[in-house]
Amino acid sequence: MAVPKKRTSASINRIRKKFWKKKGYLTALKAFSLGKSISTGNSKSFFVRQPNKISNKT
Repeated sequence: MAVPKKRTSASINRIRKKFWKKKGYLTALKAFSLGKSISTGNSKSFFVRQPNKISNKT
């Protein structure tokens, strides 16, 4: 027969939620940092192919 579990305390729920939010924050921070380094051209670990610029010299 199923027995209900004991109620989890509010402090433990807050701690779990904090870790969950922190994980998302750190992931977003890394993604933003990578995007910033790519856009400025300072990335050393991520390569972006640049379109060839054809100059019209007359």
